[in-house]
Amino acid sequence: MKLRKVTAASAAVLALAVAATACGSGDKDDSGSGGGKKITVGIKFDQPGIGQKTPQGYSGFDVDVAKYVAKKLGYNQDQIEWKESKSADRETMLQRGDVDFIAASYSITPERQEKVDFAGPYLLAHQDVLIRADDSAIKTPADLNSKKLCSVTGSTSAQNVKDKLAPKADLQQYPTYSACLTGLQNKAIDALTTDDSILAGYASQAQFKGKFKLGGFKMTNENYGIGVKKGSDLKDKINKALEDMVSDGSWDKAVQANFGPANYKNEPAPKIGDIKS
Repeated sequence: MKLRKVTAASAAVLALAVAATACGSGDKDDSGSGGGKKITVGIKFDQPGIGQKTPQGYSGFDVDVAKYVAKKLGYNQDQIEWKESKSADRETMLQRGDVDFIAASYSITPERQEKVDFAGPYLLAHQDVLIRADDSAIKTPADLNSKKLCSVTGSTSAQNVKDKLAPKADLQQYPTYSACLTGLQNKAIDALTTDDSILAGYASQAQFKGKFKLGGFKMTNENYGIGVKKGSDLKDKINKALEDMVSDGSWDKAVQANFGPANYKNEPAPKIGDIKS
């Protein structure tokens, strides 16, 4: 009888220990307190200069911003779990809690703000075109009339140009931006259009150095923000981190490191909450 009591007591103690361990061993902490835990960050894996997964790790302007923010939240680089955030999946990933925040060329729009919250903006980009460096025929958006204009399948960028600026542009849809770049290099197309930051990232790759240039047309305003789950207290903490990144010069260094080779004439760092329409 005594043995059974001791065994029962031991089992109770063991159960409490297991429960305590389970409660304290989670690998995520949405409060941004760090303390040896993990933070999950969504980025693009396939946009050079913005967010790219390579054999050496992850690189790009958004990656640099995300690392800086994570550090300010109390996480070292080895505590960041990176997840690919494709454009069509971003709101769902935040709503489900798959990621703590997303930095992935994520333009702030009224439609998206209904579903998620945004910190920032941290970069003001513009829709632009990329053309061959020796091309002197395309100087304005109107010069795209009768030119072969490429964008990726499903993108609205090329259609925006045709609808508003160059109605006679010959739209070409390719499966990837890399395919458009190959076509541009081989003169199968005359121009590639999307956000200027994305174009600058591609043009900055070593294999394309000196081969392409940006048109500098600034056809739209794209306010890049960091997406968080609706109502998350991370928004204010990330905003403070972004302000620190600008004030201590880290923002300028990240812009130069990722876009400098393309001679990207970036806008100054935007003020938090200043969304250009």
